Amino acid sequence: MTKMRALVLEKQHELSLRDIDLPLQVGPGQVKIKLHTVGVCGSDVHYYTHGHIGPFVVKAPMVLGHEAAGTIVEIGTGVAGLKVGDRVCMEPGVPDPDSKASRLGMYNIDPAVTFWATPPVHGVLTPYVVHPANYTFKLPDNVSFAEGAMVEPFAVGMQAATKARIAPGDTAIVMGAGPIGTMVALAALAGGCSRVIITDLAQPKLDIAGQYQGIIPVNIREANLLAEINRLTDNWGADVVFECSGSPRAWQGIVEVVRPGGTIVIVGLPVEPVNFDIASLSVKEITIASVFRYAHQYERAIALMASGRVDLRPLISETFSFEESIKAFDRAVEGRPTDVKLQILMDA
Repeated sequence: MTKMRALVLEKQHELSLRDIDLPLQVGPGQVKIKLHTVGVCGSDVHYYTHGHIGPFVVKAPMVLGHEAAGTIVEIGTGVAGLKVGDRVCMEPGVPDPDSKASRLGMYNIDPAVTFWATPPVHGVLTPYVVHPANYTFKLPDNVSFAEGAMVEPFAVGMQAATKARIAPGDTAIVMGAGPIGTMVALAALAGGCSRVIITDLAQPKLDIAGQYQGIIPVNIREANLLAEINRLTDNWGADVVFECSGSPRAWQGIVEVVRPGGTIVIVGLPVEPVNFDIASLSVKEITIASVFRYAHQYERAIALMASGRVDLRPLISETFSFEESIKAFDRAVEGRPTDVKLQILMDA
């Protein structure tokens, strides 16, 4: 163990910047990374404000942060394809490679997965981390550290687009214009959708998403979504609906905006039970798919970003220094409608 300064969630509502013992011994198949940029994720903030997410409860001090990019400074034995000095981003979830889920290719739902900043696993808001090389990905020269730290949330969008089985020219709806919703919209466009209607109650978030070609913002505080979808699709409905808001209210009437034979993809997780019209779902033969994190998406996400087809830089609202980490989290708690993604620069 090595003492390192880190952003520690001591308990619900209490953050501190202090030294904490963390493992830094580089073993076979591992690399040591000097962190450069770490994003502030909604799950990190939720642990701060609520102390738990579902069955994951903060019972002991935990380092936060899992959206990260940095530079390799040490290589373990048996590592190929990576070297000291490589700029990289890291997939934060590491499964048991021998589990049935992993052998089926669905390692993201392996019950034994260890995921940064998910109790009791420490995150990476600290100067260095050791990580398996198999879950460490080299960044192309034209992808910045800031963009590299956004591969993790964008991978969620990629997983959602993959689960939707998009066909070229499809029309999609994304409910919720937060960071994940906007990234789902961009992934859907990259996956073949001709247009994506994105909905929210906060106009500033819609304005940010609406800067992208192919995204049509709809403020559901001011407009009727069903009427708008009927107008845009000649009363047929959307091919795919991505529910990204996590609001139980979003499920009221959701079946009405999907075309017959269409698909609903669950991305947001409601914290309350949802009333759902099973009969209407069956009559229209609608498929429901769900998303939990991602699997096999990092390389695809990085390739799209490097190609220039997906530009996530407009989503970065503000960058804080490591010493301002608590300030960054308190800003995230505010939930400003103009904020999409806050990031922390580790070596500022």
